[in-house]
Amino acid sequence: VQLQASGGGLVQAGGSLRLSCAASGGTLNTYAFSRNALSWFRETPGKERLFVATISRGGDTTYTDSVKGRFTISRDDAKKTVYLQMNNLKPEDTAIYYCAARSTILTIPSETLRQRAFYDNWGQGTEFTVSS
Repeated sequence: VQLQASGGGLVQAGGSLRLSCAASGGTLNTYAFSRNALSWFRETPGKERLFVATISRGGDTTYTDSVKGRFTISRDDAKKTVYLQMNNLKPEDTAIYYCAARSTILTIPSETLRQRAFYDNWGQGTEFTVSS
């Protein structure tokens, strides 16, 4: 199964952008995709990859404090895609954004969903720059 992220580019501060991450390949059907916890992380040069947002298989969402009220994560299981709608973008949002997935059976605590090590499937990253 492959995750393909898209939607990066250049945007001015205060603008909006939507990232998409579509799953394909293998034996992944809609039901199998719906069992995944899905998240977005971001990375800047020389720094570690940090949690941005997550959506559980049940649709519960959690965000890092710096994006609350500006970013919205959502999922469309029929399309096997997770989205990140980003509004009121700031220069500090500039980064490479990675989507991540892991199939789950049990309810996973939100603190665990924030951990990079939890995920076993990563997209290739999509980059955007917010100009001031």
